[in-house]
Amino acid sequence: MAVKKKIEACCSSAGVESCCIESLATVDERGQMVLSKALREKAGIKPGDKLAVATWEKDGKVCCITLIKTDEFSGLLKGLLGPLVNKASDK
Repeated sequence: MAVKKKIEACCSSAGVESCCIESLATVDERGQMVLSKALREKAGIKPGDKLAVATWEKDGKVCCITLIKTDEFSGLLKGLLGPLVNKASDK
């Protein structure tokens, strides 16, 4: 019986409720792209909002690019770094 090789994504989905393709964006000759109005409304992105760009690499190439609203990103960092800071201060 042949064993199927498990194909793993380059970025972890741990803690992610769901992942889906919302829309497609085309990068123009100046490197700019537009997020659809429907996606901006669903994500609560307004003009002037800041987005952090995170990348994951696999085999030396960027395979995933994620946009994270900065207000969410700061909460994520506190969640990740908070326990490390607490551990370090306990020593």
